[in-house]
Amino acid sequence: MRQSPPGARLLAYHECVSSASPPAPTAEMEQIERHRPELTGYCYRMLASPFEAEDAVQETMLRAWRSIDRFEGRSALRSWLYKIATNVCLDMLSGRSRRATPMDLGPAREPIAENLNARAEATWVEPIRDDALSGAEDPAEMVVRRETIRLAFVAALQHLPPRQRTALILCEVLRWKAGEVAELLETSTASVNSALQRARETVQTSELSDGAAASALGEPEKEFLERYVAAFEAYDIDALTAVIAEDASQSMPPYDLWLQGREDIFTWWFGPGSECRGSKLLAAPRANGCVAYGQYKPSPSGARHDPWALQVVELSDDGRVGRLTFFLDTERLFPLFGLPPRLP
Repeated sequence: MRQSPPGARLLAYHECVSSASPPAPTAEMEQIERHRPELTGYCYRMLASPFEAEDAVQETMLRAWRSIDRFEGRSALRSWLYKIATNVCLDMLSGRSRRATPMDLGPAREPIAENLNARAEATWVEPIRDDALSGAEDPAEMVVRRETIRLAFVAALQHLPPRQRTALILCEVLRWKAGEVAELLETSTASVNSALQRARETVQTSELSDGAAASALGEPEKEFLERYVAAFEAYDIDALTAVIAEDASQSMPPYDLWLQGREDIFTWWFGPGSECRGSKLLAAPRANGCVAYGQYKPSPSGARHDPWALQVVELSDDGRVGRLTFFLDTERLFPLFGLPPRLP
């Protein structure tokens, strides 16, 4: 996995910074490091990629470490770190196309192989592990954080110009005051309020998922998901019909094809996607507030199961599967989610 333990990160600071710079006290570095999880969540919402978010946070930490001796405490350490992180993200977003989900790029299409069209990796909103954002937060706060990393919400944020995106995330998600955001962005409170209003209007017009709240799973949800796993592994159409909502959707980044409705999903699964018959699902850490599985499909020899997709499963309000996202970039995502490279 790309993530490393705090001790290794602190060592990396010493290795990355010029020896001409005096090392900061370990206590100060550890104090900075405690803000990593929330900064990761912030940068992920800004950039829509866990890999870019990690790079942005690492750059933020390095910049903070290099200049900690000049930090005069005129603002809180947390605000100072967010200012650095914001500047890093704005630099990374400069001149770059927005990331999206397949639903953002056009209507649902017919479930035939001819409609498969792969796009570049940088096109897509990528999933992030929930536990990359965890910290010393109360359960209610974690529910809010999970809701605001849902794939549809993160995709909606990408419609916003970078500074509007910054204002919305800081005010609506992190509950900053407009005056605090104005100070961070070095602008007026009126300008922030104006940007915030425009951002809210844009997000409200986006087609956000109506899925169930991204809260901890109770026993009924766990039992239901066990039924989904059993039905998928058996490729039992009757059992699958019982657990997948009639209006469910499916997408498969890096392909821009997406499907709307259980009938079209099954047409794909039992047609062009029939090679997935016999797949095994392995529970993965939660992703974007939802349950995730590593999907392994039978190898051509039948001797093992090879990685195929990271499945992110969103439940609808009635408790059934409402949205399925199959992220096919297993080479990058399986190590990130701690999934083995294959199953025997």
